[in-house]
Amino acid sequence: MDGLMMNRPLLQSGVLDFAAESFPAAEIVSRRVEGDLHRQSWAQTRERAVQLSFALQDMGVGMGDRVATLAWNGHRHLEIYHAVPGIGAICHTINPRLSPEQMAFITHHAGDGLLFTDLTFVPLLEKLKDQLPPMRFVILTDRAHMPENTLDALCYEELLQGRATDRDWPEFPETTASGLCYTSGTTGDPKGTLYTHRSNMLHSLATAAVLGADLGVQPRILPVVPLFHVNAWGLPFTCPLIGASMVMPGPHLDGASLWDLCQTEGVQSAWGVPTIWQGLHSEMLARGGKPEALRHIVVGGSAMPRSLIEGFEKLGIDVNHAWGMTETSPLGSQGSLTADKRALPLDQRMALKQTQGRRVFGVDMKIIGDDGQRQSHDGVAMGELFVRGNTVASGYYNNADASAKAVDKEGWFGTGDIASISPDSTLTLRDRAKDLIKSGGEWISSIDVENLAVSHPDVAQCAVIAMPHPKWDERPLLVVKCAGTARPTLEDICTTMDQHLAKWQFPDDVVYVDEMPMTATGKISKLRLREQFKDHVLPDLR
Repeated sequence: MDGLMMNRPLLQSGVLDFAAESFPAAEIVSRRVEGDLHRQSWAQTRERAVQLSFALQDMGVGMGDRVATLAWNGHRHLEIYHAVPGIGAICHTINPRLSPEQMAFITHHAGDGLLFTDLTFVPLLEKLKDQLPPMRFVILTDRAHMPENTLDALCYEELLQGRATDRDWPEFPETTASGLCYTSGTTGDPKGTLYTHRSNMLHSLATAAVLGADLGVQPRILPVVPLFHVNAWGLPFTCPLIGASMVMPGPHLDGASLWDLCQTEGVQSAWGVPTIWQGLHSEMLARGGKPEALRHIVVGGSAMPRSLIEGFEKLGIDVNHAWGMTETSPLGSQGSLTADKRALPLDQRMALKQTQGRRVFGVDMKIIGDDGQRQSHDGVAMGELFVRGNTVASGYYNNADASAKAVDKEGWFGTGDIASISPDSTLTLRDRAKDLIKSGGEWISSIDVENLAVSHPDVAQCAVIAMPHPKWDERPLLVVKCAGTARPTLEDICTTMDQHLAKWQFPDDVVYVDEMPMTATGKISKLRLREQFKDHVLPDLR
C-alpha cells in the first residue's frame, strides 16, 4: 500500500529559494580576481541566478545541455552553480590544474557548448580554443574589467543587466542530471561523474545532519576546496540549506592570505585538503596563533598526518577527518566524535581523528578480501572498500567500459581503497590498492609510513613508493621534500617509526626532491614519482 503524502521532486532550485527567504542575514563574501572584496546576501544571489537563468535560456541553453565553468571560488561561480541546473541544464566544472590535453578531452567528451571563465584563465583559453569544441565564452567580470581577447567573449555582468529577478523555476524529474565532474585522470583518460538533483539534495541533507552540531547555528564557512572539484564537497547546496555564510577565497590559497581572510571575516569552519592546511598551520605558528573565530576544519582528499592534526587541535581547532571521492558526491564518512569519544584521553582521541570517521547516513560500506569474500567489520580485517547509496555513482558518463568495471555484480561501487571498518562503522583507510607495498608476502601501508615520517621536523612532505626487489618482491622508497635546508638521514627519519612499525616496514632508502609533483586535485602524484625514480637502485642492491 502506498502512503498518502505528496511526492514533490527534490530539485536544487528549492534550496536556493529556501535560503533567500529564510536567512536574510547570511552572506556570500568573495575575494574577486578584480582585486576587491564583494558581498551579497542569499536573496541577492537568487536574484542574480534568476537573471542568469533567463540569459541562458535566451542563448538557447535547455534541458540536458552542458555548460562549463573554469573559475575560482566566488559569487559568480556560485550563481552559475544554481542557475544552470535550475533550468534543467548541466553544470560541468573544469579543474584548471588539468593538463591542456585533458581539458580538451573532457570538453569534447562532455559536449560543452558554453564556457564561463574567470579573467585568470583567458590567456589559457586563447591558446587552447582551437582544441576545444565549438562553444561560446563568457568572462566573469564587468565591462570595466573586460580584457581584449580573441575569444569573442561575452561579459557576464552585461548578460544579467535588465533581466527579471524573480521566477518560478521549471519542474522536472528529480533524477534529471544537474552536474558533471571528471576525475583527475591519474590513470587513463578522465571519467565523468554525472550527479542528479536528487543525489545532490540528499547529500546536502546528510551533510547537514552529521555535521550540524559541529558547524553550529548559521556558521561562517570558508570553502578552500574549489567549486571546480566535486561540488566543493557539497557546500554550494549545504550552506544555503543551513543558512551558512560562505567566504570565498578566490585564487589566493596561500597560508598568509587564508589567515587574513579568516581573521577579517570571522570564519568559523574551513574545508580543504591537507596541503592547504600545512600552509595555514605554518602561518599560524609564524603569527603566534590562529584566526580568532576559527574553531573547525574539515580535511579530505588524502590522509592528514597525526602531527598536523595535533598541531591544529593544540591551537583549539577541531579537526574533522572525512573521506569521499568524486563518485560519492563526495562525502562518504566524516570524523566528528560522538559524546562518549570526546571524553577519551588525548592520545585515544587523536587516534580516532586519524581515521576517516563514521559513514554518513545513506552510504553503505563493505570490504572485500583478496579471496573475493566479504570481511568482518571488526576494525582489523582489511580489503578493498566498496560503497553503495543514493549519492554514489552507478557508472560514468558516456563510458560503457569504465562503467562496467566500476561496480561489482551486486551493484556496489569499487573505490580502489584498502580499508578496515570497525563495528561502529568507523572507516580507516590503509592505502590505495596500487600503493600497498608487498614485501615478502606481507603488506606495508605507505600511508602509515608517510604519516610517521612527516612528523619529523625536517620533513615538509613525503611519499612512499614501491621499488622492485629480487628477494622481497617490493621494498619501500621514501621520497622527501625538506622543511628547510637540513637533509635528515634515513636513520633520523626512522626514529619517528620506532614505536609504531616493525623494522621490516621501514623504508630501505630516502631520496630528496625540491618540489613534490601534485595531481590536479592537490594530492601528491605517486604515478609521476614512480616514473621519476623508476631507475633508482636500493642500497642493498648496489
